[in-house]
Amino acid sequence: MMEVFWLLLSLSLLELSVALPVSHAITRPTDPALTQSQTQTMATGDLVPTHFPARRAAQVALHHLNTQHGSPFRVFGLERVHTATAEDQVVGTRGRKYSLDFSVTDYGSSGSVLRCSADVLFPRTETQTHTPPEVHLRCEDLTHISSSPEELAFYQKHTSPHSAVSAHDLPDSYGNISQDMQPFWHLARVAASFIMLRESSENTEYNLAQVANLTQQETSEKQLMLKYHVLLHDIVSQEIIHWKLLCSWSPEGGVRVLETEWLPKCPHDTGPPTAD
Repeated sequence: MMEVFWLLLSLSLLELSVALPVSHAITRPTDPALTQSQTQTMATGDLVPTHFPARRAAQVALHHLNTQHGSPFRVFGLERVHTATAEDQVVGTRGRKYSLDFSVTDYGSSGSVLRCSADVLFPRTETQTHTPPEVHLRCEDLTHISSSPEELAFYQKHTSPHSAVSAHDLPDSYGNISQDMQPFWHLARVAASFIMLRESSENTEYNLAQVANLTQQETSEKQLMLKYHVLLHDIVSQEIIHWKLLCSWSPEGGVRVLETEWLPKCPHDTGPPTAD
């Protein structure tokens, strides 16, 4: 029991440090199990930037940013939501559109803060099939970011014939990640963002809680290939959701997620717990 206590405490601390903190002013919903009607009532017109609907939409935009520009030495975290509005969209793709002005921090390398704006649309369909959110994102100075010498050295080291990286429990029960494993943790965050973006809805807010294990895979291509087992935390439902994924990375090609596999908690589950 003490080990479980320390793991939960460590993961809470990681949300304020390694695992990319959001603003200290952010408030959690009083009842994590918000119903859809409650969420929609909250998310209309001008939103309180620190409240759940604005933060949830900004987290989706953040996942999109990481899928487009993340690397083992570049991963972005939400710094602050400045303004947010929401409206029902009835023309084109129906759903609720959130317009956001927010700041992100590059925690992987420079530590610089970028100002971003985004439109996040959560589509609504008449079927039970989940449709991923649509994101249109703009960030200042993002085009000036390029591969660093540190990133290139890491790539050359781990694409050598003798590289065979493996690890488990990132972070460990006390919230620790060794310096050597930090790039692999960042890469896991970027790769997991592909899943979190795809699975997000108006009733979820995903973060990467832990890497259960990772194993480097052999490949004939000049790229780093890794298989991850990750634990995603949905803050709304408080569920821990297990996924396996296979990803590759190179400075030229960026991060690609090649395979994903949801791991059910019991054999009767038929799909990921995405709720629209």
